[in-house]
Amino acid sequence: MSPLDTISTSRRAFLTGAGALMIGVTLPMKTRAQGAASDVASHAYNAFVRVGTDNLVTVIVKHIEFGQGPWTGLATLVADEMDAAWGQIRAEHAPADNDRYTNKVSGGMQITGGSTAMADSFLLMRKAGAAAKSMLVSAAADAWGVPAGEISVERGIISHAGSGQSATFGTFAEAAATLDVPQEPSLKTPDQFIYIGKGVPKLDTASKSNGAAIFTLDVYKDDMLTAVVEHASVFGATVASFDDTMAREVSGVADVKQLSSGVAVFGANTFAALKGRKLLDVSWEMSAAETRTSDEIMAERVTAVQSRGAVAGEAGNVDVALSEAVTTLEAEYTFPYLVHAPMEPLDAVIARREDGGIDAWLGSQAPGFDQQAVAAVTGVELEKVHIHTMLAGGSFGRRAQPMSQFAAEAAEVFMAAGGERPVKLMWTREDDVRGGFYRPVTAHKMRGGLDADGNIVAWDHVMAGQSFLYNTPFESMMIQNGVDAGLVEGGSAIPYAVPNFNASCHILNCPVTTLWWRSVGHTHTGYTVETFIDELLAKGGKDVVEGRLALMGEHQRLAATLRRVAEMADWGRSLPEGHALGVASVESFRSYVSEIAEVSIEDGMPRVHKVWCAVDCGIAVNPEIIKAQMEGGIGYGLGAVLFNELQLGSGGEVVQSNFHDYRSLRISEMPEVETSIIASQEAPTGVGEPGTPPIGPAVANAVRQLTGEPVRHLPMIKSLKA
Repeated sequence: MSPLDTISTSRRAFLTGAGALMIGVTLPMKTRAQGAASDVASHAYNAFVRVGTDNLVTVIVKHIEFGQGPWTGLATLVADEMDAAWGQIRAEHAPADNDRYTNKVSGGMQITGGSTAMADSFLLMRKAGAAAKSMLVSAAADAWGVPAGEISVERGIISHAGSGQSATFGTFAEAAATLDVPQEPSLKTPDQFIYIGKGVPKLDTASKSNGAAIFTLDVYKDDMLTAVVEHASVFGATVASFDDTMAREVSGVADVKQLSSGVAVFGANTFAALKGRKLLDVSWEMSAAETRTSDEIMAERVTAVQSRGAVAGEAGNVDVALSEAVTTLEAEYTFPYLVHAPMEPLDAVIARREDGGIDAWLGSQAPGFDQQAVAAVTGVELEKVHIHTMLAGGSFGRRAQPMSQFAAEAAEVFMAAGGERPVKLMWTREDDVRGGFYRPVTAHKMRGGLDADGNIVAWDHVMAGQSFLYNTPFESMMIQNGVDAGLVEGGSAIPYAVPNFNASCHILNCPVTTLWWRSVGHTHTGYTVETFIDELLAKGGKDVVEGRLALMGEHQRLAATLRRVAEMADWGRSLPEGHALGVASVESFRSYVSEIAEVSIEDGMPRVHKVWCAVDCGIAVNPEIIKAQMEGGIGYGLGAVLFNELQLGSGGEVVQSNFHDYRSLRISEMPEVETSIIASQEAPTGVGEPGTPPIGPAVANAVRQLTGEPVRHLPMIKSLKA
């Protein structure tokens, strides 16, 4: 059996429910980092904690680890409540199970997204750790014949001062697993935390640094084929016919099969499959294809925002207020398609087990959806499909497809090969860049009005873009009365008190496949709101920091981050010649972030020297991870606003293909980042996405001060160097 095979229970089954406890289950422990199984018995105390006789505590994490820190953050909660030593803590991904491992914050499916891992699992994982500790203490009390209340636990050592006895967790691992599980274990108060808020080393850093970490690319099965798929170069096109004569002549090519998504070439290895694919001759049916350029698609959206759409938010009478305003401002914004561009392109391995079930290994952001997709394609019962969620090299939303198109394609490739022989499906970076699932093209039109004192009295905001939620499980929840919540978030309600307000949207779909991209709607609404408010405040003669604060009456957590970041950057100080500060504040995914960027202009482009960032994400479980996510989000967002655009050229074909023409921010372009975390006892919220939205408008607001011109069309390299 491969060390990557699903661990199966052998004594008792899980109880139902996400917080349900699995009692007394003896499981063979897997040493995933080294790829070898151990004979040590590991005992499950609930659905999230196992304790081995070797004293190791394994935390089962239902949220994928692709660099954002859930393995460490959620294991921290367990370790703290167990009073374990950090060195004995391990983590692994949970199997796919929508009942047991549901994300209640994200619609009741097992999914990682929307920066919800900590918000969903904070109390859940603390209770799991506290329950495990209680069971270990009870087992020790029974063995020693002393009251449980007299036993203490510190750094993984169970002690009874009166009798002088002590033992490790491993000593009582088996006995504790047979006890009843406390359903409401006592939790620590914040003053008792030993790890939460203090920071601990990340669990996955060492294995990723020394090469021991196992990604999907590292999974090899006996007699495995490798497959690559030729997809249409135009969205919406389908296979009409193909000639595989030359492809089959390539040494190592085993077969060629048509799929619903294209034509698959199977090889003994990746090289053979890719070489064979180049020699395919495929004719495409174009009747439903999108043949417009991205400029033409954008023009459709720009036309749409000239009039209001479905109402997403309103207050007062914006038309009257605009007509009576002493000063008005009007602005149009456009945002291009963006690729997620994670360092690891998509890949998956699918194999059949001896019992007829299916094993699938992939970096799954939504294993609940992927399990259903694989079951549907292979015809195997859902409970017989095991999704092994692997470590993944980034995602930014790419691996969370509501309809699990990639997992379904992997399953279809497996079945096309006969449904018995293991198959690894590989997408190259070119496949990924040209394969769709982009951030949608959007256009915005803003109108604002000021009174005689420079106060903002009217705000009108029209948005137009594509919805990737139609015909998905999220449609009924996220699309209401013609409004897509993911499209308008951050624009349908703003953190500024404006008496007359209207926000509306137009949903304009097309065959280009789109998807949530890091910070989703906030990536463009944050930009429009924060650059437009900056212009309005400046036009009204207001300081753009004090002016924002004056309007944030009901948004004091966001205001606190703005005050903090203004102090950090010493707002109002004299700057070097040719430098300017720009500011932006965005609430997204229940977290509050303000950023100030110091910018100059070099060779016609912004040069960002330093970024100050203040964040309120509730209880800070691991400050170092929070800071790292702010830095990563800032770098990711900065590269996007400066350089990134996915273009459709003549006939609808994708222009870009790899990092040479869809370039990332270079290390020499990464600014210094200083982050301050607002102390809070509020429930913890996410940090994977909220660092991204403010950086674009902060830089744009500084550029406007330097050049006198607003930047309303992205990327900046296109609008500033046109």
